[in-house]
Amino acid sequence: MLPEVLQTIDSRRHQSVSALTEFLSIPSVSTKPDHAADMRRAAQWLADQLKFACLDVSVMPTGGHPAVVAKNRHQAGRTTVLLYGHYDVQPPEPLGLWTTPPFEPTVRDGAIYARGAADDKGQVWAHVEAILAWQAHGGPPVNLTLLIEGEEEIGSENLEAFVAKHKADFAADIAVVSDTNQFARGVPSITYGLRGLAYMEIFLTAASHDLHSGLYGGAVPNPANVLSELLASLHTSDGKVNLPHFYDEVLELSQAERQMWEGLGFDEAAFARELALPFLSGENGFTTLQRKWARPTCDINGLTSGYQGPGAKTVIPAQASAKVSMRLVPNQDPAKIAAAFEETLRERCLKNVQIKFARHGLAPAALVPIDSAAMKLAAEAVAAGFGKPPIFMREGGSIPVVGLFKKELGVDTLLVGFGLPDDRIHSPNEKLDLECLFAGSRTAAVLYERLSHLPRRDKSLPVLPARTR
Repeated sequence: MLPEVLQTIDSRRHQSVSALTEFLSIPSVSTKPDHAADMRRAAQWLADQLKFACLDVSVMPTGGHPAVVAKNRHQAGRTTVLLYGHYDVQPPEPLGLWTTPPFEPTVRDGAIYARGAADDKGQVWAHVEAILAWQAHGGPPVNLTLLIEGEEEIGSENLEAFVAKHKADFAADIAVVSDTNQFARGVPSITYGLRGLAYMEIFLTAASHDLHSGLYGGAVPNPANVLSELLASLHTSDGKVNLPHFYDEVLELSQAERQMWEGLGFDEAAFARELALPFLSGENGFTTLQRKWARPTCDINGLTSGYQGPGAKTVIPAQASAKVSMRLVPNQDPAKIAAAFEETLRERCLKNVQIKFARHGLAPAALVPIDSAAMKLAAEAVAAGFGKPPIFMREGGSIPVVGLFKKELGVDTLLVGFGLPDDRIHSPNEKLDLECLFAGSRTAAVLYERLSHLPRRDKSLPVLPARTR
């Protein structure tokens, strides 16, 4: 049956791009309240496509943006696969840097350009194409459950409660996420590790209102100055994060991993050139891949204070704020790191300046054994879809749902991504190469077939009754 399924996928390339274009045209920006209607529209559009694929589909409330939950007809004795993705996208700004408008998908040079093309609508759509093709030939040989949420780009704040509430509906033998990328063009990959995240916001307040810098300068605290000093204190001269006990629980790389990564042939000079940088920087004593994949970091993501319009305005601002994210590695506890961050900055802050904090996301790092049965089956699927065996890599980003699925459902997650490192996710001119879309669809189709041979984790998993259509 699989050869016929793959032929169907190959025959639907034009329809696949056309449908993805519709999906990408919906500005499902989860962080902006004025896009709430677009969020509902994107969820419903996806639900309609899954209904067309003969799945049982619900658009479910979460306390925030809705989640799309879908299932095929589950059958006793089959492996159950939980597929996760997200339909929300990052804000498209700065708009002036886009070659074509972010929500007017455009195909050029073999890629489709739009916000969400690679993160994550295009990769979700690759799986939908695989499901459509399988349904044309009797259906996938596994029990499929899809959870496509609308809040990944804002920290998935409602997802944990949603999964816990509907825990029985999401019981599975293995989870699959396609929200990562390949190592390089022509080098398909499976990700076995992700960094965690502690995302903090700092608020400083001094005087009751903005002050004239000539009348008050030198006599009062300036929150912008104080904030700059606090942020500058977060790193030492050798690139290490300057928080007490920050590195105490860091899991060091094994020698086998070091050798495996060295064999990837990563070109640090070329990496710098692609970013228009004269050279790279970071924590001393580590390679770029080690810094990106296996070392914790601390980065300022946003700064706000004072007058920022044209020309001059001589004020001492009453307030200042900053957004700071810390990428964490296995064994680091996000809650402990966040608490240490707050405690340390309180101690370092001037005592006549009020300091407050907000937390915008805590997620642990994740590691999946590369020698597991599921990993081996996934490698076979990638080899069939892309025409060559994958390499195994870690990612520097965070996907909180991986830890959530392990905690709430007790399942491991396969991270099988189809994008490329140059897809410019979160930046203007985001894209997805069409060949990656098509190879991803083939990979997803083969993956469902391969996972049908995975030993079931729990033979008491619930089975849905057949529906009459």
